[in-house]
Amino acid sequence: MLGRGQRGNAKNHQGLIRQRIKRAVSLHSRLESGGGRTRQERGEWRRPEERQIVARTVLGASRLRSDVLKENSSEEDMFPFNTRTVTEPRILLVGQTGAGKSSFFNSLNSIFRDHVTMQALCGYGDINVSKKFRTYSVSLGAGGRKLPYILCDTMGLERSGFEEGIKVEDIISVIKGHVSDMYEFNPRAAINCHDPHYIRSPSVKDKMHCVVFVVDANKIVNLPKFQLLKKFKEIKSEVNSLGIPLLVLVTKIDKACMEVQKDLTKVYSSRYLHEKVTQLGQMLGVPVSSISLVKNYATETELNFSMDLLILKALQQMLRAIDVYFEETNVRRTTLW
Repeated sequence: MLGRGQRGNAKNHQGLIRQRIKRAVSLHSRLESGGGRTRQERGEWRRPEERQIVARTVLGASRLRSDVLKENSSEEDMFPFNTRTVTEPRILLVGQTGAGKSSFFNSLNSIFRDHVTMQALCGYGDINVSKKFRTYSVSLGAGGRKLPYILCDTMGLERSGFEEGIKVEDIISVIKGHVSDMYEFNPRAAINCHDPHYIRSPSVKDKMHCVVFVVDANKIVNLPKFQLLKKFKEIKSEVNSLGIPLLVLVTKIDKACMEVQKDLTKVYSSRYLHEKVTQLGQMLGVPVSSISLVKNYATETELNFSMDLLILKALQQMLRAIDVYFEETNVRRTTLW
């Protein structure tokens, strides 16, 4: 149970985040109204969410499962298992080379810093820049407080030049918490227990609490090639067996659809993107509702409201999935208790 000072800090923290995304709330209100037309008249293929969706991102970003339990429980003994060990749940980004894994972190970091920043090294095209396992925290402004979640970046899944992609065994080791930050992946050999970066007995905080497949909208048709789809399905099978939430992030939607490139607010009325998302869901065996569409910051020098909205909604979906994961885990443990 939080003390008065801790509760006050949490409220102040939420207030600061609200200021960062206030502009996205007003944009969402305009998108939701649709000029007075009905959803059918606008031709949207995904139902618009409630007006408060982006405002609730605040709660998603600052009240993860462990914080919710501590803030809302009046009796600490209601939760016999300690959830405080996971104050920063981990989100693992897995995907194609150049799909935008590192760029997604940079985009989130830019939104909360209030200016475009490129902390994580990003490549161009099919060049594999991220060869190391990296963990990134998002800060609330320069030198500000770190937000309570960690994004984890990995090497691309497919071949890049003369180099093979990351091995599925390495991805699974990362998910189970056996790989420490800054480990450099070897495409020819997976990490083993003798490596100094191998964590033999990982704690809950070392493990992944949400896995996100990152897919380039322009390369969905290429997934069956280069054994990419096979790798995705192998990872998905392991993730499902562990009970970890699995989501999909589709990037570069502006390059895939000319209509969206001209007006990003038409992302959910694009028939082309609808077909692509449906196709991707069928390929991966995941529901369309688990797929988010974003345009990362890459060439922009200033923040864009429409881009912020899609990026924040994607983050919110991840954090909500983590909330459910911890809730189910706690219920199972309480039942066993």
